[in-house]
Amino acid sequence: MSDQPRVAVVGHVEWVTFTHAQAVPPPGEIVHLSDPLDQPGGGGAVSAMALARMGAQATFFTALASDVPARAVLEAHGVEVLAAPRGGHQTRVLSVVDAHRERTLFVIGENAHPAATDDLPWDRLAEMDGVYFTGQDPQTLVYSRRARVLVVTARRFDSLVRSGVRADALVGSASDPGERVDLTRLAEQPEHVITTDGAHGGTGYDAAPVPGPVVDTYGAGDTFVAGVTFALASGRPLPEALRFAAEEAARALTWRGAFPASDGGTGGG
Repeated sequence: MSDQPRVAVVGHVEWVTFTHAQAVPPPGEIVHLSDPLDQPGGGGAVSAMALARMGAQATFFTALASDVPARAVLEAHGVEVLAAPRGGHQTRVLSVVDAHRERTLFVIGENAHPAATDDLPWDRLAEMDGVYFTGQDPQTLVYSRRARVLVVTARRFDSLVRSGVRADALVGSASDPGERVDLTRLAEQPEHVITTDGAHGGTGYDAAPVPGPVVDTYGAGDTFVAGVTFALASGRPLPEALRFAAEEAARALTWRGAFPASDGGTGGG
């Protein structure tokens, strides 16, 4: 078992503005947003920072435009960033949390994912103890399979089908229609299929107690998958990996935004 596994993430970055509102308005109304907080987010960025926080040697294969300081923030959180350059603007997201702590996301633009044709050191994936794939290009998923452990989000099920590779773990949310999958489409079945269900726990595990008031649900699911990847890459058995991931996800509910203020940089409060 490795105390500091080498883990890579293949995925995207969104530049997120976290705000508060009394309520999300109906059409035609005006709402005043307060307490804006800008951070890198999205499934790739959140999980990469979470892996570094857990103690992994975290490497992030992604694509970045130059209009936001996402690279600097990620590197400040201990993530090695391997980014293909992109023109234009990084995908923007507006996250609105209302008085009932319900969250609504507004996404501006399409996510930029790294591609096999990008000049990135894809051969380094073979050196990894684990890879979490939340990218898009099926060929980069083929490269990711060279790692000892491969975890894939159900959001990228079509990429998994097209790649023809076997995932060690396929993780999806029971409450997200976009993460429902037909396993018969796969050439090779995953060793583990894990379905999460928020406070109800999930496949093979119970939800962990939240160690404080719930502040924001953003990123808890991505933190869970990062925890599964970290633990499996460390050589832990699946039941232990699920318990560890559930504890990390519960902790992520206690801060605002993509990472805790104690991490430094532009933190959540």
